[in-house]
Amino acid sequence: MNNRRFARTAGWLVLPCVVAAGLLAWYVTREPASPFEQQQATSFDPALVSRGEYVARVSDCVACHSLPGKTPFAGGLEMATPLGAIHATNVTPDREHGIGAYSLADFDRAVRHGVAPGGRRLYPAMPYPSYVKLSDDDIQALYAFFMKGVQPANQPNIPSDIPWPLNLRWPIALWNGVFAPTATYAAKPGQDALWNRGAYIVQGPGHCGSCHTPRGLAFNEKALDESGAPFLAGALLDGWYAPSLRQDHNTGLGRWSEEQIVQFLKTGRNQHAVVYGSMTEAFNNSTQFMQDDDLAAIARYLKSLPGDPQRDGSPWQYQPVTARSDVPGAHTYATRCASCHGLDGKGQPDWMPPLAGATSALATENASAINITLNGSQRVVTAGMPDAYRMPAFREQLSDQEIADVLSYVRGTWGNHGGAVDAKVVGKLRGHTDPASSSPIILHMR
Repeated sequence: MNNRRFARTAGWLVLPCVVAAGLLAWYVTREPASPFEQQQATSFDPALVSRGEYVARVSDCVACHSLPGKTPFAGGLEMATPLGAIHATNVTPDREHGIGAYSLADFDRAVRHGVAPGGRRLYPAMPYPSYVKLSDDDIQALYAFFMKGVQPANQPNIPSDIPWPLNLRWPIALWNGVFAPTATYAAKPGQDALWNRGAYIVQGPGHCGSCHTPRGLAFNEKALDESGAPFLAGALLDGWYAPSLRQDHNTGLGRWSEEQIVQFLKTGRNQHAVVYGSMTEAFNNSTQFMQDDDLAAIARYLKSLPGDPQRDGSPWQYQPVTARSDVPGAHTYATRCASCHGLDGKGQPDWMPPLAGATSALATENASAINITLNGSQRVVTAGMPDAYRMPAFREQLSDQEIADVLSYVRGTWGNHGGAVDAKVVGKLRGHTDPASSSPIILHMR
């Protein structure tokens, strides 16, 4: 009797477990619906292909899916993640290794939802939580460009280095369910067309939050639009600190006008800063190619995002100092840095950026200051011409302590209040970063 009762009870327990397992299996392998399910794109208007090339520029697709000197969009770029290294895939129209066999619906699901044909989940290094906001028209144009405006490359994809069981992809579906939005961008009725266009670009194809928004414990962006205070509030990523794009006086764009934001995105420099770090590639391959009205829209939207004085601290004000040689780092600054950045720290705008009031000298995070001092900067390429000026690498000329001293001097002079730098932190970044290439890194998509 007891055995029969146990069997009956066990049966009732097994049934919901089987149902739950079946629902889970369906959920993690399902393919999201696409508005293009019944649409077969067999011919492409040249104007649509050209429009798609522009969308690809705005989306900066080339930065991740291409390597300098290699076929554009053939993949291969190694990207470090907390779980291991992954490599960007071949997205040329090659039918064996690329996306040549993708239908428009397949392409849509991969770009906007991170789901490849067959239900295989893509790692969110592909910024589909942002790309989901792309309009249907932009998706169709982007598909036309990749199918007809990109040369096929018979280049196999490189497997990821993430070990089992961390490389299982079905849990990504659960991550998506919690953290990834599913709707395209909807214009805010209380804002004008320029603001909405800027919001669309920043949140969607520009995927600015991928670098500039802090992430949570699950590596999710803490906010995906202006409704969340952490959105674009600055984040540490790959040895660089991507600063706030909000109206923070010290660490953001609070001192920048809309015109100065446009100038920075169009030319790579303004009186406040010069592009460096990861932003150099974004400028070289994306922002300088944007239309002026789109740049103006981005500037209008960013200037609407309020800063946080509590997080940002007391507003920076320039404080002149008398040159001193008895302060650690002062002599190194005078002999190694002042010829470009000035003994007064004001630089030579718009060519040599000021260090007085620089975000890297005011932010608590010091990774950017250390990284660029160790490794220098990439060439900035404007209108096909490489810049004549670049930050040199000092990893061979200065010790960890000398770099720590000179950066502590910079971050504590002229009113800067970023804080001192520890030589141990310099040593750690020295071992995990590489010198920037002196060659211009710019890729022609076709």
